Amino acid sequence: MADETILATFFRKLEVRDVVTAAEKVALIACASDMVSVPAGGDLVREGDRPDTSMLVLDGFSSRYRDAPDGSRQITAIHVPGDFVDLHSLLLREMDHSVGALSACSVMRFPHARLRSLTETHPHLTRLLWLMTLIDASIHREWLSAAARTAPEQIAHLICELYVRLGITGLIAPDQSFTLPLTQTALGEALGLSAVHVNRSLQQLRSEDLFTWQNQTVRILDWESLKRRASFDDRYLHLVREPR
Repeated sequence: MADETILATFFRKLEVRDVVTAAEKVALIACASDMVSVPAGGDLVREGDRPDTSMLVLDGFSSRYRDAPDGSRQITAIHVPGDFVDLHSLLLREMDHSVGALSACSVMRFPHARLRSLTETHPHLTRLLWLMTLIDASIHREWLSAAARTAPEQIAHLICELYVRLGITGLIAPDQSFTLPLTQTALGEALGLSAVHVNRSLQQLRSEDLFTWQNQTVRILDWESLKRRASFDDRYLHLVREPR
């Protein structure tokens, strides 16, 4: 069984939005089964699979994606520590997309049988898990709307989003830096941009002294200016702490 320390990032993510009691933490911890390591480039789950567990990212970055017949890939979500990557598979039995590891990942598996029992005995936790899937959907809507922005604005917006999401779980360093194991190709797959367009846009943003991005580390230099550049508003992340 897992312990509270291992699931700390997930509990911090929940507690930004509501109170989680000690008893609820114990109940959720009891649902966990085992930890699995996935190498960078490997798949956590594939399209067409019918998983009997849902996975929570403990360490590393992963992405939801679909491959087109021509071999091109569309990344539809980026998952960070504290995210369930396939909680929806509890009810949507067959995966309609794959989840791949952008970096080496450690994930905790939660058997669906245990999660079903949890939903029958802990209504508040059930609502919180539902909330996590609703926030995933909200992020997806924001990504879709971002297509109307310029390429530099799209990149700046994604940097802002990840900075906030990682900050929730305590993964921003004191110098305002964070790990981001995204290649320019993967960034283009997430934003619908060519690698050349991504490269030019990154050069433009760097010239504005908004952030640096070297060796898979992003450091925010001017947060307020970066937010303005991206027209970033974190309301879609639903960070208000209130009873659910």
